[in-house]
Formats: sequence, structure tokens, C-alpha cells
Amino acid sequence: MSTNLKPVLARLAQGETLSEAEAEDAFGTIMSGEATPAQIAGLLMAMRVRRETVAELTGAVRAMRSRMTGVTAPPGAIDVVGTGGDNSGSLNISTATTFVLAGLGVVVAKHGNRALSSRTGAADVLTQLGVNVDVPFERMPEVLKAAGCIFMFAPRHHAALRHAAGPRVELGTRTIFNLLGPLANPASVKRQLTGVFDPSWARPMVETLANTGSTDVWLVHGQGLDELTVAGENQVVTLKDGAISELIVTPEQAGLPRSPIAAVKGGDSAVNAAALEALLRGAKGAYRDTVILNAAAALIVAGRTEDLREGAAMAGKGIDDGAALAALEALKRATA
Repeated sequence: MSTNLKPVLARLAQGETLSEAEAEDAFGTIMSGEATPAQIAGLLMAMRVRRETVAELTGAVRAMRSRMTGVTAPPGAIDVVGTGGDNSGSLNISTATTFVLAGLGVVVAKHGNRALSSRTGAADVLTQLGVNVDVPFERMPEVLKAAGCIFMFAPRHHAALRHAAGPRVELGTRTIFNLLGPLANPASVKRQLTGVFDPSWARPMVETLANTGSTDVWLVHGQGLDELTVAGENQVVTLKDGAISELIVTPEQAGLPRSPIAAVKGGDSAVNAAALEALLRGAKGAYRDTVILNAAAALIVAGRTEDLREGAAMAGKGIDDGAALAALEALKRATA
């Protein structure tokens, strides 16, 4: 039992908030295995009930980053990831986007997990496609160099989170940890296209990323999805040159038609993997359009364009000329 957490819990019970340093210490105690399940659950729910603050998010992210197993990535590398938790069961959008970007020469250090809120997570679909998601840590830089992209399986890189796993499962509800994953990329990338299950968290997450060194960010929510969607308007919070802005993005801005969210409904890992490979081989439809929209936004974040329509054209060409499929094949070879 940690005596350090007792006064923190007493304060949280009164509705008080923690500073960045206090949150970093508290989550450091949890991740070091010094807190009991009751203490962990109490801290998580006290924060959840009165809503976590940016300072608490920032401190928790710092605690995670200081304990993660990192990967060296080149400057300019980008992550494309969502929080999960939208319960949409959609096809794998950010994973497909990764290959489109890598095919265009944008280095992607993708952080992800197995299925949590959907039937098929990034790790599940990549495994089905023949990618080894358990590459030894020491080989990861060479994989990234050879393929232009890499998948970093969150539980491997953030092993310290195992201490909170039991209480999180038993609570069975959203906690601060659902927000932290996309904020603690193991390659410490400074550029992120990140989706969130609830648009009210977009600005706090961008503020947290700004506090922890990110330079270029789009934090997005689209019609209930933690992705950009072609179903309608998307809410976006951006970070650029230290300034945070809010905007609405529509598929029409990228020259894309609208389609209902049901058109990107997924299934098990075999179904999603088949759809992803078909997309990379040129299959048309709502899935392709959705991936192109997300890739266009990511190209803006990566500094390759300033215009969604131009980004969409680049993404479509990258699929049609086989570059995106080649990126998948390169990752399969590099991780074998």
C-alpha cells in the first residue's frame, strides 16, 4: 500500500484537482506497482466524476513517457491513432491511412492496440495481414527505415500500465487511461492525427500535447467516430506554430462525396483485413473515401500540403499507383 497516495485521495475526495507535478507523482506511484487496486480505482473514479484536467493529463502522460520502452524515429514522423471507445465497429481507418502515408514517403510511427471498443483493432488486422506486431525492440528502427512505417503495440511499450489493468477491467468504465494512450507515442513523435470518442475532449488533449512537446496536431471527431468521416461535418482542434484553433471539416472540402457511417461498418479481423487489402488494390467506395480524407488531413499535419483537396488527390494517386500496397508489403517483409 502506498502512503503517498492517501493524502492525494483525500484531496480528490473533496473535489480538488492535482498539479502537473502531483499528477505525475501519483501516476508514477501507480505505474511503479506501489498502489493497491483500491487506491488505483479510487483515484481513477474521483478524477472521472469531476472530469480530469489538462494538468492531470499532462502529469499522467509524463509519468507514462518516462517509463515506456521507446523507439527512435526520424524527425517529422507522424502518428495516426484514435482513442477507441466510439463503439462503432468500423473498418480499420487509421491503419489503412498509415500505408497510404508511408507510400507517399511520410514516416509513420503508429501506436495502437488490439480490439477494445471495436471487433478488430490495429494489431488484430495487421496480424491477419501478415505483419508481425511483436518485432523485437532492437529491430524496430531498421523496420521503420526499411518500410517507412511501423506498428508499436501499446501493451509492450507501456508495460508499467499492467499495474492498473485489474482495476480498469473491474471498473468497466472510461477512465483517464482511455485518453492517455494516443498522448504517449513510444517514438515521441511531434506530429499527430488523433481521433477522440468524445469531441469535448479534443481541446484538452491538444493542450496536453502542446504541453508535452508536440508541434503539429489535428485532434478529430467525426459524427460519433474517433476518425474523420465522410458522413458529414467533422469537429477538429488543431495545433500549429503554438496556436490552437478549432474548425469544421467536411468531405466536400476534400472533393469527396458523402456516405453514411454504416458504409464503413467492419467485422472480424479476416473481414477487415480483406477490405483493407482490397482498398490498397484500388477498390472504390466509402472506405476508400474515408481513408483518403484522413490521409489528406495527415498530409497537412506532416507538412506535405496545406490544402485538403490537394492532399486527397495525393492520397488517391498513392493508392492507385500501388505505393500504398507496396508499403504494406514492405512492412510484412521487414517484420518477418
